[in-house]
Amino acid sequence: MADQRLASSSLNDFATWEPVLRLLRDRGAKEQADSSIRVAGRIGRRTWSLPVRQGHGAPGRAAQAGDMGREFEAVKRVQSGLVDAGLEDISFTARISPTGEAALSLLAPSPAVESGIGSPHPGALILVEGAVPEPWRRLPDPVPGAVPAPSADPELLERTLRERLPDAVGATDEEISAAEARLGIALPEELKALYRVTRSRSEDWADDYDAVVRHVTVVRCELFPLNDLYIADAASRRCPWRFAAKEAVVTPPDAAVQGLVGSPGWIVFGDTGGGDRLALDLTPGPRGHVGQVVILSHEENVGAGLVADSLTDLVMDRLSKPTGGGAGGDERPAVAHVNIQSLPSIEAAAHPGLEVLSLGVWEAEPLSLAPVTGLPRLRTLAAYPGTLADPLEIAGLTGLEYLELGPREWRVLLDAGAVPRSLSAAAITVQGEQSPLSIVALANELLALWDRPRIIRTVLEGDLGPAA
Repeated sequence: MADQRLASSSLNDFATWEPVLRLLRDRGAKEQADSSIRVAGRIGRRTWSLPVRQGHGAPGRAAQAGDMGREFEAVKRVQSGLVDAGLEDISFTARISPTGEAALSLLAPSPAVESGIGSPHPGALILVEGAVPEPWRRLPDPVPGAVPAPSADPELLERTLRERLPDAVGATDEEISAAEARLGIALPEELKALYRVTRSRSEDWADDYDAVVRHVTVVRCELFPLNDLYIADAASRRCPWRFAAKEAVVTPPDAAVQGLVGSPGWIVFGDTGGGDRLALDLTPGPRGHVGQVVILSHEENVGAGLVADSLTDLVMDRLSKPTGGGAGGDERPAVAHVNIQSLPSIEAAAHPGLEVLSLGVWEAEPLSLAPVTGLPRLRTLAAYPGTLADPLEIAGLTGLEYLELGPREWRVLLDAGAVPRSLSAAAITVQGEQSPLSIVALANELLALWDRPRIIRTVLEGDLGPAA
């Protein structure tokens, strides 16, 4: 791994890092007075992950925010450097001798590498610029004959809302037209009726909290102003490759809502107050209606749930009962997990519709991939370190777009020149404590195969002096 320098910023100054390094030396996980200690962590503009053992408060007193004051102050200096350098986060590893000499390696992010989550190790490697997992490329299936629900009644909806919100300020036709032009889509008549009654701007309520509560109660959600309407397409539902590649899009024949990541026909108009979004669905499932109300959970990456057959039903509090949505019949799942708690073998997971295979913690003999060789739709393999009998069997999985392996398995593929060229992204699973430098070196080898930007290491040296 070639050492380079970060762009000019205070991150290049050892003094910026001294407080963090002193903190890690003084309050590390283990006392190692007679030998060098090695530490690693990640610091971002808003979050950080450091191997710091928190001090304890006085007996009988709960830990206070002030107990972390030293850590906050130490991290703040690095966060200022991140702003100077135009970086969102940075990983580091350091070796500190008993007498205080420190060698610090900064691992600046590459545009081809996603951030590791709570870890100094790199996240997924994006081998093809702009690539997204297959579920994020999936568009809605056409549903011939789909129509609005019989309950959809824009006139009744508008009349009811005016009765319940007599003082509301409505949007003009020009404002509604401007929203349609911005979104590039015609708003359903029910949604137009809603906004003609209330434009849902905070200035219309001033400081009248009761008016806000009344509005939310009547409309059944925190209604967005017209300027905040957006299309919940797949790009709006961001998810790291490491998780997104393990999802699958499935729409059963009796589903009211298509099991998509996002749709150009999902018009988000409100929030539940808990972070979940409500949308009008113009691309319903086989048993759904055009303009039905669906909910997009902030805790899920794929799919939406049916709330009401129409916006009129939502306001009238006529909510829908869940229908369909399961795998149904004898259809086997597109995502399979083989581990000590789930499926007992790869044979049990193998079938022509399998898209994602995850091999987890395994206590028996390592597994052969022969049962899934040649499966037409298998695109993701994630294998926990030590679970594969022969990593070179991966060559028989010709449709892989995402591969997640341990360092040893990647080493076997690299040395044999057998890394699948079909990949769009990859990840290295780290088991236990391993040096970030060795993992970064491996990641850079993989990035080099696709001529992608490597992770830059900057080495700084300094003296912390003896420990107090």
